[in-house]
Amino acid sequence: MSTFAKRERLLLADLLETVGPDAPTLCEGWRARDLAAHVVVRERRPDAAGGLVIKQLAPRLERVTAEYAAKPYEELLQLIRTGPPRFSPFALKQVDEAANTVEFYVHTEDVRRAQPDWSPRELDPVFQDTLWSNLERSARLMDRGAPTGLVLRCPDGRTTVAHRGTPVVTVTGEPSELLMFAYGRQGVAAVALEGDADAIEKVHESRQLGI
Repeated sequence: MSTFAKRERLLLADLLETVGPDAPTLCEGWRARDLAAHVVVRERRPDAAGGLVIKQLAPRLERVTAEYAAKPYEELLQLIRTGPPRFSPFALKQVDEAANTVEFYVHTEDVRRAQPDWSPRELDPVFQDTLWSNLERSARLMDRGAPTGLVLRCPDGRTTVAHRGTPVVTVTGEPSELLMFAYGRQGVAAVALEGDADAIEKVHESRQLGI
């Protein structure tokens, strides 16, 4: 089994260390310290992380995340590098790969692409294939509220229907860039949109930043 999640985890921690706690990110209102706290809480505080998907738990998530963000930055980075505790489902390699490969890739790009001197990262084909497989599984759920039909397409012709409907907007790019687009980072995603101009505008307006 691949170990992409572990690799991306360490890349994220190293990047957060390099840019420092006050560096900007693509997540609105978040500096590097806030993003680091989010990653740690998601893995280590399931009692609070439920707020990511359950609205009623969101206030608790905000409180706990703020508590972690107040910790020494170096401590947060060490918690990221160490990974989840043994009792966490994320400690299982299969769960880690399934749940964290995309999570860490996207958040690494959230930090990289928010810096003024960032440059595109070259990704190996096997990793791109892994990202595509993740996107195929999650696209319909992520884009269930799309205002138009939405098709995601790779340059090599691989295609998945993210949302059925008309008119149709086709988004073309490498799997890594399609993921950034799907997670609401369309402003920095290297993708091309084809379709009716009004439909394309609706798609842009409907993109919500995911964390």
